[in-house]
Amino acid sequence: MRSVPPNEQAANAPTAPQPLMAVRDVYKTYTLKKGQTLKAVDGVSFTIMPGEVLGLVGESGCGKSTLGRCLLRLSDVSAGQIVFEEQNITHLPERTLRALRPRMQMVFQDSYASLNPRRRIGDLLAEPLRVHRTPEGTRRNSATIAHRLTELMELVSLPHTALERYPHEFSGGQRQRINIARALVLAPRLIVADEPVSALDVSVQAQIVNLFADLQKHLGLTYVFIAHDLAVVRQISTRVAVMYLGVIVELGETDTVLHNAAHPYTIALTQAVPRPVVGAARPAPLRGEIPSPVNKPSGCRFHTRCPAVQPRCQNEAPALRQIAPGHEVACHYPVLK
Repeated sequence: MRSVPPNEQAANAPTAPQPLMAVRDVYKTYTLKKGQTLKAVDGVSFTIMPGEVLGLVGESGCGKSTLGRCLLRLSDVSAGQIVFEEQNITHLPERTLRALRPRMQMVFQDSYASLNPRRRIGDLLAEPLRVHRTPEGTRRNSATIAHRLTELMELVSLPHTALERYPHEFSGGQRQRINIARALVLAPRLIVADEPVSALDVSVQAQIVNLFADLQKHLGLTYVFIAHDLAVVRQISTRVAVMYLGVIVELGETDTVLHNAAHPYTIALTQAVPRPVVGAARPAPLRGEIPSPVNKPSGCRFHTRCPAVQPRCQNEAPALRQIAPGHEVACHYPVLK
C-alpha cells in the first residue's frame, strides 16, 4: 500500500469553513460636549459562520444597535477590523463598498420610518433592483423585476396586491414583512435585524420571528439578530452574545447561555424571562441603576450591580475567556455548573 506524503495529505485534507464575518477588537467612540468621550462599543470581537444566527442581547444603551450598524458600515468604526467574506471592509471607500451592499442588508426596528410614505411598496422594492446590477454586471429588465417582486411577496406571505399600496395602509407586522422583503430583494448572505419585533404585539412578534426562522432555513441566510428579550432570541438563535456597557460579557451556544449561564448579568437576564408557572417566585431585580456609558465603573463594569462582587472586580477588568468549548465569559469568578 502506497504511503501518502505529508504534503499530499495536507493538500487532500478538508479545509475548515471560513467565517462569513470576523469582528476584531472593534471600537466605536463618540466625542460629546465638554470634551467627554462615549465608547458605545468598547473592544468587541467575535466571528459569524455561514448559516448561523447570532443573537445579540442586552439592556437598552449597551451598544448592540451601534455595533449592528458598524457591522454593515452604516457607521464607521473608530478602531478595529470588520472582515466580510474574507475582505477587510473597515475602511473601504464608499464606491468599493457599494459593490458589497447587495450581500449584506439590515432590517430596522421602526417599520414605518424605514419606508417612504409617498411611494408604493412595489416601487420601494424595485428600486434596489434598478440601482444594482446583476452579479454578471447587467441591468435587470422590467419583466425580471416584476418576477422578483412576485417572489418576494410569496416569501413574506403577503398578497401580490400589496405592491400597489402605500405603507400607511398596512399594520405594523405587515410593514415589517415588507422591510424583510426589501432586505431580501438582492439575495444577501448576511442580514442584521435590529430589534425587528420589539415594537410589535406579542402575537405578531411570534409570527415575525417564525418568518425569520423559515427564511433562514429556506434561503440559507446568516443573521445577527439584535434584541433585548432573551425569550425572542431563544426561538431563533444558534449562538448568543450578551452585551453590557459596550462589551460582550458572555458568548456561547444558545442552550448553554440560557440554561448554564456563567456571568451574573446573564443569569439575571435569564431569571427575568417570564415563565408560565402559577405561584412561581419572582426573581430579585438587579440592584442599582445602569451606570452612565460616559463614566463607566473601573475594573469590571458590572461590579456596581453584581451580587457576588469581590475586591478584584473593582480594579481589574476581566477579559473574555473560554471556560468550556465554545463558551466564553468575561468574569473573574464565573458561575460554573
